[in-house]
Amino acid sequence: MLVLSRKKGESIIIGEHVEIIILDSEGDVVKIGIQAPKSVEVYRKEVYEQIKQMNQESTISWNKASDLGKMFKKKTE
Repeated sequence: MLVLSRKKGESIIIGEHVEIIILDSEGDVVKIGIQAPKSVEVYRKEVYEQIKQMNQESTISWNKASDLGKMFKKKTE
């Protein structure tokens, strides 16, 4: 893990197209701005984890439905 110290108004560049700017800090809270192309998805980690979980659950449900369909098809043939 890379650890950097930045002050208000300073930034970090990731790749060629993503910039993270420190906007403010108060106590334990740091406000950041992110400049990135619209094609780059940016999420808070807890939201990203929820999306991943929902996608996994959807895949499991889809696989169960697909398996059920296969079983039903075999019984009717």
